[in-house]
Amino acid sequence: MDKTYQPAKIEQDWYQFWEKNNLFAPNGNVDKDSFCIMIPPPNVTGTLHMGHAFQDTIMDFLTRYHRMHGHNTLWQPGMDHAGIATQMVVERQLNQEGLSRQELGRTAFVKRIWEWKEKSGGQITQQLRRLGASPDWSRERFTMDDGLSKSVQTVFIKLYEQGLIYKGQRLVNWDPVLKTAVSDLEVESSEEQGSMWYLRYPISGTTQYLTVATTRPETMLGDSAVAVNPNDERYAHLIGKMIALPFCERLIPIIGDDYVDPDFGTGCVKITPAHDFNDHEMGKRHNLPMLNIFNDDASINTDMPEKYQGLDRFVARAQIVEDFKNAGLLEKIEAHTLKIPRCDRTNQIIEPYLTNQWYVDAKTLAKPAIDVVKSKQIKFVPENWDKTYFEWMNNIQDWCISRQLWWGHRIPAWYDLDGNIYVGESEAAIRAKYKLADIIVLTQDEDVLDTWFSSALWPFSTLGWPNQTADLKTFYPTSVLVTGFDIIFFWVARMIMMGMHLLDEIPFKEIYIHGLIRDQDGQKMSKSKGNVLDPIDLIDGIDLESLVIKRTTGLMQPQMAAGIEKSTRQHFPDGIKAFGTDALRFTFTALATNGRDIIFDVGRIEGYSNFCNKIWNAARFVFMNTEEQKLPEHSGKLALAHLSLADEWILSRLDFTLSELNRYVKDYRFDLATQVIYEFTWNEFCDWYLELAKPVLNGNVPDNQKDATRYNLMFVLDAILKALHPFMPYITEEIWQKLVTIAPQFKTHISISVASYPEITMRNEVVEAEMLWVQSILLEIRKIRAQMNIAPGKLLTVLFENASELDQIRIKQNLTSLLKLGRLESLSACAGVAPESAVALVGALRLLIPLAGLIDKDQELARLTRELNKLSPEIEKLDAKLKNKGFTDKAPVQVVEKEQGKLKEMLNTLNELETQLKKIGEL
Repeated sequence: MDKTYQPAKIEQDWYQFWEKNNLFAPNGNVDKDSFCIMIPPPNVTGTLHMGHAFQDTIMDFLTRYHRMHGHNTLWQPGMDHAGIATQMVVERQLNQEGLSRQELGRTAFVKRIWEWKEKSGGQITQQLRRLGASPDWSRERFTMDDGLSKSVQTVFIKLYEQGLIYKGQRLVNWDPVLKTAVSDLEVESSEEQGSMWYLRYPISGTTQYLTVATTRPETMLGDSAVAVNPNDERYAHLIGKMIALPFCERLIPIIGDDYVDPDFGTGCVKITPAHDFNDHEMGKRHNLPMLNIFNDDASINTDMPEKYQGLDRFVARAQIVEDFKNAGLLEKIEAHTLKIPRCDRTNQIIEPYLTNQWYVDAKTLAKPAIDVVKSKQIKFVPENWDKTYFEWMNNIQDWCISRQLWWGHRIPAWYDLDGNIYVGESEAAIRAKYKLADIIVLTQDEDVLDTWFSSALWPFSTLGWPNQTADLKTFYPTSVLVTGFDIIFFWVARMIMMGMHLLDEIPFKEIYIHGLIRDQDGQKMSKSKGNVLDPIDLIDGIDLESLVIKRTTGLMQPQMAAGIEKSTRQHFPDGIKAFGTDALRFTFTALATNGRDIIFDVGRIEGYSNFCNKIWNAARFVFMNTEEQKLPEHSGKLALAHLSLADEWILSRLDFTLSELNRYVKDYRFDLATQVIYEFTWNEFCDWYLELAKPVLNGNVPDNQKDATRYNLMFVLDAILKALHPFMPYITEEIWQKLVTIAPQFKTHISISVASYPEITMRNEVVEAEMLWVQSILLEIRKIRAQMNIAPGKLLTVLFENASELDQIRIKQNLTSLLKLGRLESLSACAGVAPESAVALVGALRLLIPLAGLIDKDQELARLTRELNKLSPEIEKLDAKLKNKGFTDKAPVQVVEKEQGKLKEMLNTLNELETQLKKIGEL
């Protein structure tokens, strides 16, 4: 083995080995339960970001874990066609060529997208391979492949025939650039500075007026009423009177509605049912006219006053405000902070827009989907997310499923010249079904389905539904869904609704909801903040200049780019070093708590990179002490008869560790599973067992005991590698392949990835108690060395007093280990008066280390005083910082907590230094 672990040298080779040998496919074992997990299909336009990398690490962990347990395991891969995102990519390409999709035509444009998809789409699947993901790539699906398109069409037709899909006029989120409805998930709302205009509306037939406040004055063209609270004494007497709507030559009523808050603004609210979601509901309650003022590009339409027709919405806004001012009807303008909804694709402000769209009757579908979660047929992990689910499902609105795009599943509906709707597989099928003569002209609906419609069918459409396939029978319902809380409504709920309605079966048994990745300060990662980390950069490394270019390219504001460059140079003065895939994966599992936020600090991955090196060096030690020995084929049975205390202890601790690990995985506590295997491997195996093995391997002990320890080293290392494999697939495969070359009796499979997960029943609490006693003695001796600043290599004379009979037996049995690991010249009972010594207690047993000749009291006192004098002002400075309200109130919570932890650590160090100073002063 190389002296140092170099992940770049091995990762690609092992991944190709796994794929070439088809090791990701289900094993077909019918004697064990199947385990199936569906990948949340990434967009075909997507690239791997930290959220993907985290989520896919968790899914791959579960997949590898169950595969090694012998389960018939399927991780189903695939991609989403991503309607809007993909169409925009190709439209931008056309624009660069001086073309538009309209000039190209629908058929040619869709063909162009397919060409792009085959050539450039799916970059993310290659990046998933870099992450070590092990789905069965031979089964990869695409939401617009023939099979899934058939599923989508079947579902649409079935729901339409059942009256659960209908076409109607409703308010939607409208993007005036894309000219399509968009889902709530594609709308990002953020606070921006705007204005609040106070407009005077004259009361017809009087000299009075009502003042309304609005952030969108242009929408007054579509006002149908002014609403007041019926209990508001200021206005109750005006209910039923009419407003002369300025510039529109229309009268609109003053209505009473409890929705109006008398204490907000003026207590009078303009009602625009066609351009505001709340107003729309009030409009329906009061049977108000729905007046659409916009064209599909958000310009003013021809139904509005001639003066404003054709004006862009913001030009119209300025003109209307000017007209109110000139008419003496503009009371005031105030600066106002408001939430602005923008499309996450175009950054355009979304308009609520009244249009004809296709809808799914979600209320009807929701009831069975609510019941299966209530009855715990489907369990959320953590459980509290079911409250979020119920809140949304109990207040669900019908689902708008049509989009005014060309890329996607075209709606299988046709219209005759009279506007009659016919739904079916094709025009020919419709003509045959409805006996329509060829003379009747039919035109297919231009719209496509919402991307989430096909995604809702993902758990069963990927397995062959509507055909009753063997895969569907074997793997449906799937075992667990791993996803973020942000798409519980948009995806999770809809999969449950569709699964229950179409198959009368839940789509998955458990839903593991994970948090969202944030930076070291708890901030959301975004391009505009300049804090995005690319998982591939963490794997391969990236130099500082390349990182700066990557983070600032495409930013429109030079000031923002300059700030991001400064921050990047400050946080990563040397760029990002290459940590390798395994360190990144282990970091992700270590961070997988039950919280909403996952704080990612590069310092954590550096620590787990060191863990990889620790494993590598431990394996090198084991192999150096075993590779020339040729362990007997049945040495395991022979070893059991000659195990040392340390051998028995590490097997007992291995048993405990595996039991805990399995328990934590079952509970989806990947953070605790990571912690328990980390602590066993680093602390118990590397720091203790390997050191305890050295006196046996290198000492004057019988050969059969040496062979037992050698075998045990290999056995435990084999178990560690297998337990770690779902976390760290590459390094474990590399070391395991070397292990089975040295000791072929451990090779049961072609790869560790399909080897059996370790199982052992060797727990022995009596042995653990004795080893804890040995460890306590050694730790107390090390503690005295550290406190007295005694050189690690200096051999010590240690005396003991007050030893029980059990203590004396243990000292005799473990004397070699105590002398070697404690670096002791001798360990013996104290005879007579004890010399001036440093004292430690292990239970009632007193350990004495005579200090004569070991330390210079004056020098040590001077050294400790210097350290105290250096530390005290640092503590005062940090304490003052944390007492400063300006810092604690403004800084992110995570930053304050970090500083508080630093202060606590410094105070602990101060306490230790003062204790040492006192002890040495008393000598």
